[in-house]
Amino acid sequence: MTALRLSYQTVEFGDIDVHLCTLRNNQEFYDPTGIAEKLGISSASWPIFGIVWPSSLVLANYMLDYKTEGKRILEIGCGIALSSLLLNEKHADITATDYHPEVEQFLNRNTKLNNGKNIAFERVDWANDTSKLGLFDVIIGSDLLYEDEHVQLLAYFIKNHASEKCDVIIVDPGRGRKNKLSVKLAEFGFISSHFKPIHTDYLALPFKGYILVFSRGNVIA
Repeated sequence: MTALRLSYQTVEFGDIDVHLCTLRNNQEFYDPTGIAEKLGISSASWPIFGIVWPSSLVLANYMLDYKTEGKRILEIGCGIALSSLLLNEKHADITATDYHPEVEQFLNRNTKLNNGKNIAFERVDWANDTSKLGLFDVIIGSDLLYEDEHVQLLAYFIKNHASEKCDVIIVDPGRGRKNKLSVKLAEFGFISSHFKPIHTDYLALPFKGYILVFSRGNVIA
């Protein structure tokens, strides 16, 4: 991590402050032993995990008022894990996952930066899911649908880790695949709802995407 240029910031959520160590910008790259390259992560996509993107801010703000008591929550493709860190501050039962080999190191660093309890983490591959994560009551994520092939991979990953009663909350910036995901998750018993976030004054630019909510056996909180 020492070869990377880093940035520190604090994101405010009402009375909750989340302190973050992130990459300085999306041009940073450090893969001296080729671990990321072997995983199929190019130098161009390598930094994506380490930046706070608008979709992650929308997701975290949505989760701020979400009722988490008694629910086991999974964040998929967590990246810098802003929502996981926020939910950790709320003493929620949160587990974070990502494919990138550097995510866990940043997650641990940021958890300590916030004096929080350790956040369970597992590096997972949607296409070859050998994880022992188990089932969750709530599954969340932001900006996950980069390619058409991700729709089916994500849907089956959700299917494999969703409890019988489960809410899925995904923020999509407008990549044009939300309806395809809705159709696929409907096959697994999920009812979908797409809507714009109500307040986005915390963003520098207007948000063009949607909050996607999928529910099976639950009423969305």
